[in-house]
Amino acid sequence: MIISASRRTDIPAFFGEWFVKRLLQGFAMFRNPMRPTQVFAISLFPEDVDAIVFWTKNPKPFLEKLEYLKDYTYYFQFTLNPYDTDLEPNLPDKNVLIDTFIRLSDIIGPKRVIWRYDPIIITPRMDMIYHLEKFEELCEKLSKFTTKCIISYVDFYKSAVPSLEKIKAVDLSDDEKLELFYNVGQIAKKYGLSVETCAEAVDVEKIGLRKAHCIDGALIEELRGKKYDFKKDKNQRLACGCVQSVDVGIFNTCMHFCAYCYANYNRKAIEKNVKEMFDENSPLLCSRLDLTRDEIRIRIEDKSYPIKLDEILHYRKSENEIFQRSFIDDKDDTQSKLERIISKLKRSIFS
Repeated sequence: MIISASRRTDIPAFFGEWFVKRLLQGFAMFRNPMRPTQVFAISLFPEDVDAIVFWTKNPKPFLEKLEYLKDYTYYFQFTLNPYDTDLEPNLPDKNVLIDTFIRLSDIIGPKRVIWRYDPIIITPRMDMIYHLEKFEELCEKLSKFTTKCIISYVDFYKSAVPSLEKIKAVDLSDDEKLELFYNVGQIAKKYGLSVETCAEAVDVEKIGLRKAHCIDGALIEELRGKKYDFKKDKNQRLACGCVQSVDVGIFNTCMHFCAYCYANYNRKAIEKNVKEMFDENSPLLCSRLDLTRDEIRIRIEDKSYPIKLDEILHYRKSENEIFQRSFIDDKDDTQSKLERIISKLKRSIFS
């Protein structure tokens, strides 16, 4: 199983302590965004996790926690754009972010730090020339510390339209996107970087670029030194090249407050969710389990198995021997995994 942490929020920037506690406890839970009362529990034991993909704009607070990942395969999608506080109001200074990028690359290696110049937004103030100049400036500083850059053009999500209209963002035609992407690719080539496009329907292969696989099965196979039968993620957009993963984040919790964001809908809701619902000891991010309302299922690979309420409520702390036995059992069959997660779930709820 591949863990996405997370397309829905910036876990390294804001919730690193929560994530580390999930690793130490060996499991996490997440709500189905389409059906919020359906809650999935997943194992985070190293033997059950093929890889962790971190998505972030500021992993600086997480650097000191990388030691907890020594038994895991992982890499970072690090977004670093040329925007000011009108679009990215709650990010550190660009020089701080560049320094963080370099430090992260020095620790884990360039191949595991993927630069995202994403999304590109054209406005009267930030035209194509602006972006090409800024992109080259960043290439000069980052090219020794990564191997590729992933780009896309901004999507006019309903939640982002008011902010994008305010800055007079332009919705480019396909031909204009291809021109932009081609020029970005030519600059990147000078610095030895490959460029891939994220979830873009336009035919970028005819201009010498590749379509991105942000959750990248081939990279994970390379990092782990073995082959897998990863499947395309059918829950993503048609043009998305990602393989299947499980996302442990939650919408409306990212405090970068970026104007173009698809994962945030309301700033007051974000502040309320984080202030009132965040508990680093909860198995759910910015949420709490409600045993009277929530349907709990255990997710193993692409299947899930229901847990009856009685299975949880009949737990007794004296069952610690059973708990210990279920976790040292080295069988890799589905029943063993189910027992491990159920035992951990019970222990967490009643501790």
